[in-house]
Amino acid sequence: MAILQLPVRPLTSTPNPSSPLCVARKSPSRTFYCSSFLSPPNKWKRPYTSVLIVPTGVSAAIGGFAGDALPIARALASVVDCLISHPNVLNAAMLYWPIPNVLYVEGYALDRFAEGSWALEPVHRNKIGLVLDAGIEDDLLLRHLQVADAARASLGLPILEYAVTDQCLQVEKWIDPKTGQSTGRIKHPDSLLRAVQTLMTRSQVNAIAVVGRFPDDDVDDVDDYRQGKGIDTLAGVEAVISHLVVEQFRIPCAHAPALHPLPLSRRSVSPRSAAEEIGYTFLPCVLAGLSNAPQYLVTGPSSSIEAASCILASDVDSVILPIDACGGDGTLAFAKSRTNKPLIITVEENKTVLDDTPDKLGIEAVKVSNYWEAIGVIAAHKAGIDPNSLRRNRITNIQHWQGSSSSSSNGLAVSGARPFY
Repeated sequence: MAILQLPVRPLTSTPNPSSPLCVARKSPSRTFYCSSFLSPPNKWKRPYTSVLIVPTGVSAAIGGFAGDALPIARALASVVDCLISHPNVLNAAMLYWPIPNVLYVEGYALDRFAEGSWALEPVHRNKIGLVLDAGIEDDLLLRHLQVADAARASLGLPILEYAVTDQCLQVEKWIDPKTGQSTGRIKHPDSLLRAVQTLMTRSQVNAIAVVGRFPDDDVDDVDDYRQGKGIDTLAGVEAVISHLVVEQFRIPCAHAPALHPLPLSRRSVSPRSAAEEIGYTFLPCVLAGLSNAPQYLVTGPSSSIEAASCILASDVDSVILPIDACGGDGTLAFAKSRTNKPLIITVEENKTVLDDTPDKLGIEAVKVSNYWEAIGVIAAHKAGIDPNSLRRNRITNIQHWQGSSSSSSNGLAVSGARPFY
């Protein structure tokens, strides 16, 4: 395996997050802070935490292109104290927007967090290692190394070393004919894991950026995507790659595809896809996101949480996601939560190729038309206000429980609470 030490001053070693000793510990009284807030949260209330989910590779109307859900994250972050989201929402190829109170959490880790298996520990910075696919041509490899050096010099990011895999990863991608989702595989996953292990052992890195050489598409094959239609064929297998690393090593990871730039389109490119047209790599947003992504700590019956900064699934107040994308492990775990069950908000305007609606899955959810309404519901929820009270004729008479049925004070039968939309 080829590995090169970058000319940087060594940093103090920290415990390997994949060690069994790296567990979450709980103290009787706990106050967490998502990040360095511009202003401190209300000291009389605990921080309000939301999770923003837009699944990867499902042709989401918003968030299915090149970082087009990032404005939603920025808006939500201005309302909540802590926002947890994932690379598909926060990455925009050459573009990235630093948001102090947003946690950048890989999708597999987000599912384990929702299930209560892992906790999130905010950090000041991570030590990043870069893994490059041996299948990347020399000129394309140089472009990615220039990104790493630029991020170190211009952004001050602690990117310590890079490693080249000992085999070509041989990335394959396709559209699942049954679901319509993009997916794929790498033929040599062991080579990827060896490169990650080498960086962790040699440099004690605790976050990994992976760049895999993806097959170049014909211009005609990506025309729909460039016009803001169709599906992101890269996204599904990108998730497969990052899931593999996070599951094995339990450290933050994100992926950027290596591709030769497409020729300039003769037609105007959709603004939603344009972030992928303006540079040679998609790596800048990945490095920026990983630089302060939270670490993942194991929870469980045998562990106790002492770290005051740990965030648990029970700290989540609300979850926002597309109307038909409720079947993921994380969403189902939040919906089944018995401790501090979060408010689940589904957005009708953001449709995908999936068909996992809350009604079909028996999930109690607030249905809103768009993200404008979702942010309004969250603002009310955070303030302790019933969102129904903000709508005309949505508050009915108070119910009187009478055994198997309920009645209002005016004697009319009441079947249950009305939805928030």
